[in-house]
Amino acid sequence: MPRITVDLPDRFVYTTELAVYINHINYGHHLDNSALLALVSEARVRFFRSMDYTELNVDGVGIIVADVAVQYRSEAFHGEVLLFELAAHDFNKYGCDIVWKISEKISGREVARGKTGILFFDYAEKKKAMVPPRFQARAASP
Repeated sequence: MPRITVDLPDRFVYTTELAVYINHINYGHHLDNSALLALVSEARVRFFRSMDYTELNVDGVGIIVADVAVQYRSEAFHGEVLLFELAAHDFNKYGCDIVWKISEKISGREVARGKTGILFFDYAEKKKAMVPPRFQARAASP
């Protein structure tokens, strides 16, 4: 079976840090895969907030998460601080991927990389919406 591979941009447009708490740890004594996705969601909310957006209002439309792909690179442990780097990439008419890389802050060890496919959505009309041009200009990797 072919493995998932995630290509990353040369540069990211946003960085944030999140700590690994004890409730993020599984029976294998490392970061649980579901907790990793919860941390990615928090980083994505912060990414939008850094541009004065919310996931319900990106220049008048919201977003829906359409898919997620993760490539795990190493374990993360309780007490570590993770550095999340994000950028929007691979735009189409109605959406894009938010690509991300997670590294342990002190050592720089890569923990995971991935992409979250988002679709822009008009919640009032209950239909997909076109990518807001201002978002694309601000969020895309250079």
